[in-house]
Amino acid sequence: MLLAPLTVHSGAQKYEPLSASVQASLHRAIADQAAPVVAFDDEREARAWLAAMSSRLEKKFPDRVAREEFLLTVHYEARRAGLDPQLVLGLIQVESAFRKYAVSSAGARGYMQVMPFWAKLIGTTEHNLFNLRTNLRYGCTILRHYVDIEGGNLFRALGRYNGSLGKPEYPNMVLRAWDGNWRYTPPAGVRAAQ
Repeated sequence: MLLAPLTVHSGAQKYEPLSASVQASLHRAIADQAAPVVAFDDEREARAWLAAMSSRLEKKFPDRVAREEFLLTVHYEARRAGLDPQLVLGLIQVESAFRKYAVSSAGARGYMQVMPFWAKLIGTTEHNLFNLRTNLRYGCTILRHYVDIEGGNLFRALGRYNGSLGKPEYPNMVLRAWDGNWRYTPPAGVRAAQ
């Protein structure tokens, strides 16, 4: 599958006041700094997924070690937030075109184009939004928050994530990237991650 160059449609997430309980819950999700573990059910599943995704990212990440670290971190943070890792890859493709130091005109940062106000709201201003794990932790936590707000409606959650709720262009781009470039069917005998 080709990863055609896309125009980056980075997020302009909008500040919305959060209740104290939601803010505290999101803060706990960001603050948990436990070392990531491989989030696969078995080694065969991990190897199959990593091989499939790695081949698709080779042009963006020529260094195999860096590519695998990126993919394992995406998988861990997505599963930790209850998201499909391939969906997160589609979102990253649209948001930053896999550029670690991408900055949008609205000031969103990193792979998942996280707005700096989130660090003040649910984390700490010392969090570096260009750090791989920090960016993915924030991005996945924020997307999960929006999925929950929207009662599981992924289309609307993606619109919120990008600050374009009610407009179909951005959610459609992410869903196309997910379906066209990142869908994963495990080989026979290998169970897919849930």
